[in-house]
Amino acid sequence: MRRVGKKFAASKAQVPQRLLTIDEAVPLVQKLKFAKFDETVELSIRLGVDPKHADQMVRGTIVLPHGLGKTKKVLVIAGGEKQKEAQEAGADVVGGEELVEKIQGGWMDFEAVVATPDMMRAVGKLGKVLGPRGLMPNPKTGTVTQDIGKAVREIKAGKVEFRVDKTGIVHAPVGKVSFATDHLVENTKALVESIVKAKPAAAKGKYVKSVTVCSTMGPGIKIDTTSIEAARK
Repeated sequence: MRRVGKKFAASKAQVPQRLLTIDEAVPLVQKLKFAKFDETVELSIRLGVDPKHADQMVRGTIVLPHGLGKTKKVLVIAGGEKQKEAQEAGADVVGGEELVEKIQGGWMDFEAVVATPDMMRAVGKLGKVLGPRGLMPNPKTGTVTQDIGKAVREIKAGKVEFRVDKTGIVHAPVGKVSFATDHLVENTKALVESIVKAKPAAAKGKYVKSVTVCSTMGPGIKIDTTSIEAARK
């Protein structure tokens, strides 16, 4: 039988048995924090889709209104003038095909990867390395693009990529517990709205089945999905 710590148990005991709205749940997450570090606030949404079918895949990106509270280390693989554009936009590591070889050698000191289309022939070799980590550049998430500067600035500003996993759940961060409550609420609502808008045409029945918000170490707080549906209307 799984045991939980006293602090976690004490926090969980304060979670109401009823479903809450986002405006109620977010400040409660902040109130119940007990870790000594600045925890990340995370959102988990169970969707009524079958990810095994390509036409029911849910994925997308959003630049949160108030960022994520941290700046990602961005690597750009490009050539010529695009390297200069990336550097001016604030990219941390910029280079060409030599970076592909470096990553193949085991180097992974970065948190996001952007590439120009002409470099994807070389970058494609990294699929087995970057794919499982969610770092593989993709046109659908704006990380394979000619507009390198825009892509880098968006990631630095708090761009979040979301993708439904094989169990039909989307997990994504919305900020830090230290954020102002209204900023955290706005970030959470923006992410939920973006995921709702990404509903595949092939998805049938109830789309948003459950929504839970929590901090890194804290208990999950369930959100009333009817409040989300009402907000859409």
